[in-house]
Amino acid sequence: MRTRDTHKEEIVKQKAIEMLVKLGIEGFGMNRLAKESGVSVATLYIYYTDKEDLIKKIGIQIGQDFFNEMVKDFSPTMPFKDGLRKQWENRARFTIKYPLNVACWELLSHSSYRDCILEKSLLDFKTIMGDFLKNAIDKKELVCMPKEVFWSIAYGPLYTLLRFHNEGKSMAGTPFTLTKEVTDEAFELVIKALTP
Repeated sequence: MRTRDTHKEEIVKQKAIEMLVKLGIEGFGMNRLAKESGVSVATLYIYYTDKEDLIKKIGIQIGQDFFNEMVKDFSPTMPFKDGLRKQWENRARFTIKYPLNVACWELLSHSSYRDCILEKSLLDFKTIMGDFLKNAIDKKELVCMPKEVFWSIAYGPLYTLLRFHNEGKSMAGTPFTLTKEVTDEAFELVIKALTP
């Protein structure tokens, strides 16, 4: 039996992410992945049982990497404004550093793979963020609202600005780069909307 080559495995993962983003799930195939990665199809089956297994594992890994990044220097006991700012910093850093991974995550989290990858990626993060929101509400630093409303207000503006940044232009088509000043302005407006 052949052994795993971690270098080849990383190449396969990166090529798979690139192909999923470029071709979508329907256009993605193991034969083409093998060719793009410079490995045999048999090599792929050392790492993954099939296409479904590969896609799930890649989605879970991206999710775990993303959510691990979200909790860097973050604590659920932080004051709400400080904690949310840290979340913005962590999310922006990851999104700018790994745009293909984020694009792949978006694709997979809006697909039939969603439940599987979220379930296996979010375990600890859900608890940490739930505690953070509960603490902020208990300390009267956050208005009580449904989680979906919170997420839309708290992170929607950031992700819109990050999308403009990654595309290099605003909705009007003018050049756009996310700056600290723009980020701070948006953040302060979000804080006004979320705090009593």
